[in-house]
Amino acid sequence: MTRLPTRTSHRASALLLAGATLLSACGGDPGAAAGTEEPGPAGGAITIFTDSTELFMEHPALIVGEAEKFAVHLTDLTDFAPLRSGRVTLRFVPRDGGAALTVVQETPRAPGIYGPAPRFERAGIYDLTILVRSPQARDSISVRGLVVYGTVAEAPVDSGGAEPAGVAFLKEQQWKTDGFRTAFATAGSVADAFEAPGDVVAADGRLAAVVAPTAGLLEVPGLADAPVVGARVAKGRVLARLRPALGDAGAAYPEARARLREAEEEYARAKRLFAAEAVAERRVREAEIRLTAAREALTGTGGGVLDADGRVEIVAPISGVVSSRTFTPGARVEAGTPLFTIVDTEVAWLTAHVPAALAARVDRASPATFQVEGSSTTRHTARVVSVGSVIDPISRTVPVTYEFANRDGAVRIGAVARVAVATASQLTGLIVPAAAILEEDGRPFVFVQVSGERFERREVTLGGTDGVRTLVQSGLAAGERVVTGAAYQVKLASLSTAVPAHGHEH
Repeated sequence: MTRLPTRTSHRASALLLAGATLLSACGGDPGAAAGTEEPGPAGGAITIFTDSTELFMEHPALIVGEAEKFAVHLTDLTDFAPLRSGRVTLRFVPRDGGAALTVVQETPRAPGIYGPAPRFERAGIYDLTILVRSPQARDSISVRGLVVYGTVAEAPVDSGGAEPAGVAFLKEQQWKTDGFRTAFATAGSVADAFEAPGDVVAADGRLAAVVAPTAGLLEVPGLADAPVVGARVAKGRVLARLRPALGDAGAAYPEARARLREAEEEYARAKRLFAAEAVAERRVREAEIRLTAAREALTGTGGGVLDADGRVEIVAPISGVVSSRTFTPGARVEAGTPLFTIVDTEVAWLTAHVPAALAARVDRASPATFQVEGSSTTRHTARVVSVGSVIDPISRTVPVTYEFANRDGAVRIGAVARVAVATASQLTGLIVPAAAILEEDGRPFVFVQVSGERFERREVTLGGTDGVRTLVQSGLAAGERVVTGAAYQVKLASLSTAVPAHGHEH
């Protein structure tokens, strides 16, 4: 369990300042208005993290005989969503002995917010245990050293003053911000890595060029069902139909096809006669040899399958996505003319262009991570395919090729990428998720959560990164909590000068 520093709540002073500004705009005397407000007793705010729950609790000064309403904010750390249901039990145990005070609230007043109002009968120091029993979380949270005062006069006075330093980002904002996450900075190690440019290419055996098997005309009616660029096709699907041209290979094709049919019929007849013991086995073997020769002759003409109208059916040799379609319907094409290109994108290759001076540091056993241009998603490679042995004389780089899974097709062939190339060395130090690092004018920084609703921008010095975790050399301490998801939204909040709208129920 980790507890962030306890801080006095300044929300009341912020709202008072806003009210004074409104009076000034209406012609009133803000000084006089402020003078009528006597400073009240100081409350408190506490932030505690357990393995599964975040507690951010605000409370007024605790006075004997007064029902003091707490604002207990509970966040499920598995998805950083507010607790929407479940019972919360607050058990206050006095340190000097005596009966404990127990308050139970069956459901939250609003998503994530419970508002119990305990009434203390005697002053003293209390240790609080909060029991959470919710479908989202079951937890026990300890808060030690709550002070209950005998009278209002005994309680310390709220000093008021300016808002504390940092960026206000309220719990309601955190809960409504898609992808908001935080994590502790911890000691650890990452593989030393360096960044290199790269590009995504089709894996070997997963790119097929479909060409015209023979000269002929691509018939317009036969192209009605031809797949367009971007369409997914299965192996064996008919892509187009071609009517062979007369002369040259066009005349040879139907002749070869006719001879193949004759050979097939003769082979079938020989097998029937042999089964009836009407011919010798040698007759079957001779028919089989003629059938094999006829098939090879048809293949030599570039043939495929003829439909009932005598047209050649051009089929997909692999399953994949049509990446190009280069022909004009009705045009005459020659044998070997490119018609389609099909790419199987489920597995792809990433080629990193590693500077020659760093090529010796590449570890063949360590996969890389990468981000494609226009995306902040970090992707992982599965294995090293090859490390080039020749330096490009112009770019002075060595190609290192990785394989990665791309089942959803989100990474397009031909995309440009930034590759974090891992090495055999390990770097040890303070580690944070790479998603926590933001950059401005070339200077990296993080947002540190100093309390439940307040964040501090902190410039850091970075070490190595493996694309998922980053080593921080300075600017951060172990145990501090940093924003790892939706950090940009916290940055936008830091640019606003407005007092955040507050939705807590008090």
